[in-house]
Amino acid sequence: MARRLSLSVERFPIAGAFTISRGSRTEIAVVVARIEDGAHAGRGECVPYPRYGESVESVSALIEAQADVLAGGIDREALARLMPAGAARNALDCALLDLEAKRSGRRAWEILGLPAPVPAITAYTLSLGTPESMGEAARKAAARPLLKVKLGGDGDPERIAAVRAGAPDSRLIVDANEAWRPSNVEANLAACLAAGVALIEQPLPASEDVLLADIPHPVPVCADESLHDRAGLDALAGRYDAINIKLDKTGGLTEAVMLANEARARGLTVMVGCMLGTSLGMAPATLLTGGAAFIDLDGPLLLARDREPPLRYEGSTIFPPDPDLWG
Repeated sequence: MARRLSLSVERFPIAGAFTISRGSRTEIAVVVARIEDGAHAGRGECVPYPRYGESVESVSALIEAQADVLAGGIDREALARLMPAGAARNALDCALLDLEAKRSGRRAWEILGLPAPVPAITAYTLSLGTPESMGEAARKAAARPLLKVKLGGDGDPERIAAVRAGAPDSRLIVDANEAWRPSNVEANLAACLAAGVALIEQPLPASEDVLLADIPHPVPVCADESLHDRAGLDALAGRYDAINIKLDKTGGLTEAVMLANEARARGLTVMVGCMLGTSLGMAPATLLTGGAAFIDLDGPLLLARDREPPLRYEGSTIFPPDPDLWG
């Protein structure tokens, strides 16, 4: 039987609000691709991201446009040549891999030649706010071993100091989401060093990150918005020490595995991250955690409601997915 594609748009409430330098949200919208062959079905979730010119409508249209080639039996490798990296391809790549796993009776990591994932520690994200509100959020999360701190530019030295005071024993990652500027980048880097921060994500806008090649990195700097897939690695030389791999940027797990391998071969530290999604969006990314120095797959922990069955979390420990969820 020919494969049949269907998709749905689903909305999930956030527990409170999620705030970064580009704005605040109280819910997420995810697009889920489902590919059926008559006996089995595979699913993949993606999160359209306006920063990359994506919307629910544009991503849905791009997914639906692949119905004929999917019915014709296209595989993941050919799909990667046909579609650009991005959220739409991620949903289809993960759905195809899930379908392949269910048809073959093998787990997705076996198909990809990866070691079986094991429980791992994920970061827990603190939203951008005032130093006082972020310090209080840090106190509430101080038992978590790894915190990811959203920063916003001016005033960040006070914010990161307040977080460190609130969570003195937690390891800290900082994410500026492109909010720093040449006028404050060195002062903010120094403040992060003083607070014992382990990694700084995307301090400058991707269009201005050439400056990172000319200033010291007292704390390792990680590319997020500046890198999507392997084609962007050359441009990072001298600017970044690490990369954040997100499936919605790479266009799926197939490319993400190759990106992780090539990045490590170039001496870059690997972080595995996510957009704010459900357990279905996190599950494929857990296959990358074995070779990652930093893991940030806390999307479901920030939601008021997740899908069933969910990924299993115990505190900040994330466990491999059950096959009923994915893979």
